[in-house]
This record gives sequence, C-alpha cells and structure tokens, in this order.
Amino acid sequence: MQLFAFGLNHNTAPVQIREQVNFSPEQIKHALHDLVDRQLVQEIVIISTCNRTELYCGLDDDTTQVIINWLSQYHNVSSQLLEQHLYTYKQVDVVRHLLRVACGLDSMILGEAQILGQIKSAYHTAREAGATGQLLNKLFEHSFFVAKHVRTDTAIGSSPVSVAFAAVRLAQQIFGDLSGNTALLIGAGETIELAARHLHENNLGRMIVANRTIERARQVAKEFAGYAITLEEIPFHLAEADVVFSSTASPLPILNQIDVKKAIKIRKHRPMFMVDIAVPRDIDPTVGDLEDVYLYSVDDLNEVIQENLRSRGQAAQKAEELIDTQVTHFLGWWNSLDVVDTICHLRAQAQETRQQLVAKAKRMIDNGKTPYDVIDYLGHTLTNTLMHTPCVQLRQAGYDGHEELMIAAQQLFQLIDDDN
Repeated sequence: MQLFAFGLNHNTAPVQIREQVNFSPEQIKHALHDLVDRQLVQEIVIISTCNRTELYCGLDDDTTQVIINWLSQYHNVSSQLLEQHLYTYKQVDVVRHLLRVACGLDSMILGEAQILGQIKSAYHTAREAGATGQLLNKLFEHSFFVAKHVRTDTAIGSSPVSVAFAAVRLAQQIFGDLSGNTALLIGAGETIELAARHLHENNLGRMIVANRTIERARQVAKEFAGYAITLEEIPFHLAEADVVFSSTASPLPILNQIDVKKAIKIRKHRPMFMVDIAVPRDIDPTVGDLEDVYLYSVDDLNEVIQENLRSRGQAAQKAEELIDTQVTHFLGWWNSLDVVDTICHLRAQAQETRQQLVAKAKRMIDNGKTPYDVIDYLGHTLTNTLMHTPCVQLRQAGYDGHEELMIAAQQLFQLIDDDN
C-alpha cells in the first residue's frame, strides 16, 4: 500500500480557493464513506480547517489523479484550477508533512496549538467511520506523540501567537484602548473563545456573542461578562459593534452588505473593524467596499502574525530536528511490517519441527528409553533439523560467490566477532 497526502493551504491557495474545497463536518463523514465504499482508497483521513484542506490516503496503486478528480468533482471545482494550488506528498514526505502540521510548523502562525486539536478531531471522525487502518492509525497516533514531545521540549508555543491574537492586536492598532469599544463575536468555537479571552485581557468595554445555538453563546458570554444572542438577532445589534470577529462553519455568508450598510448609517459612519476568520467566509467580501468598514480576511492577518514569530524561530529549528528523528522512527516501524510474514512463516516452520520431534521423543520414552537419552536425542536432532536448510543455502551462496548473502547471514545471526 502506498501512502499519499493531497492538499492545499494558506501558502498555496488564497482564501477564495480554500473556501471552495472546504469540507463541513457533515461533508467529511459523507466523503469518507464515499471514498471507502467506492474503493478509491484503503484508508483515508480528511483534515479541513480555515487554512488547509488535506486528504491522507492509503492507496493500493499510484492512483493520484483519481483522487484529484474526485476532489474536483466533489466540490465542483475544475481540476485545472485545483491542480494549480494542490500539493501531493508520497511515502516518507507524507510522514514528515503530517508531523510538521501537527507541531504547528506548517501553520500561518508558527507553533500554534489549535491545529493539533483539529487533527485529532479529524482522525477520530475517520476512525469512527471505519476509514482508517493499521498504517494511518499508527501515523496519526505518532504525530500526536511527536507534537506533545515538541511542545514539551521546545519553546515553540511559549508566546501567545494565534489568528485570534493577531486579530485583537490589529484591533488595538486601529482603536488603541479598547475599554470604550464593543465587540461582536460570531460563533462560539475555539478560535472565537480565544479571541474573547484576548479581548477580555485587553480590557474590552463590552462583548456580544452570537451563535446558532444560544446555549453555547451563553457559555462563552458568561465566562467573559458578555451578552449572548442568536444569529438571527445579529442585524438588531450590529450597529453597536465597533469590532466584529466571525468564525463559524456556515456554508453561506452570515453578514451581507445590506445589513452592514444599515448598521454604518445608524452608527453615523463611525468606523467598524471586521475580521472574517471563517472558511468559507462568514462576511460577504463586498462588505469591504463600504466606506468606514475595515474588513480583513484570515489571509490579511499574515503581516501582523509575522511580527510575532521572530521569537519562535530558534525553537522551530529544534523542532525540525526532533521531527527528523521521529520520521526515522516511524519509517523503522513501517519497514518492519515487510518482514512480519517472513517471521511468521519461520516461526510456524520451527513450531512444526518441534511438534514432530517432541511427539517422537514421547514415543521413545513410552518404548523404554531413559529420559536422559531422549533429551540428548531431542537436542541433537532439533539442532540438526533447524540448521540443515540455512547451512545448505549458505554453502550454495559461497559456491555461487554471493558474498552479500554471507555478510547478511553474519549480521542476521550475530556471527561477527566484536573483538575482530
């Protein structure tokens, strides 16, 4: 079985392309079953976040184009456009890539921890769907171990750098002191909760949390002394917001130009700062054309983020070294799978020989032979029987001049004298 990864991320594709191939949680479950049921893959895990969509596959043959065509058809995106932004990794490169992703080394924000939780969620979804097997199970479990190891042994996550942190820092650059401002947070996931925490720590004046499920909105709002509303109530509160952060899993925009235009008019054209962290986007991009609205997408935060990464450079280098070692460890396990059948056959052959000779030894005792004679016979015969075939093959290898086989036998049976 071949190991492949197909994907695109913030480095290879703009948000307009990423949102076209984004999988919602419901779509991931359907896609996993579709790929497995149609026998396009043996194993599959799909990771889909605001910054990346990646498919990790175990394939019998090199059928990369089949998977690319499937991805193109599933999202109704032309294969030509898709391939302009798509990357493909194979075998060892897949292992290295996943470990780097899990450790936050391939993220827009170097060393960010949120991606690890997203990978774990994607993996558990695939396992529950019966879409993983021995290879991907081992690979993803290994990636979790390595990510924990890197975070423990390096300073890769020591400074507060995240998309949410960058968004709050940008709001501070625009408004300065936030104590007199109101923020509307749309969604109640991990990113929004992190943004709420950063805003609260920077003395935000007032917070409104909107979510499809009002109970979840209340949970987040209560923790940060905010006010909870439903998504349907947003138009009635939008004019109150100086800052709007949005990160939901909605397949369609939540804020349109008409509602924002009305809010700006009510605000008497006081500026509104908006950050759309979602993919697909929650805020209609045309909102950015309105006067007094400063709309940023997740890609626009990159410049702010880069300023906060310098302290992580040295830690990232150490993390890369740890990953190199762990890639080797995983490959060692993977390579060992090739000899499992051989070992099983060798053991079965030895077991059959043992059973035959033990049965004969018991008959000898029944026929009056002393235990000492039987033990001597059993040891002598078992040794000769087990050694017969290897010795015949080694003599033939010597006769044929196969020196490499002789050397391999010396290593395999540890026959080399360490003192020489």
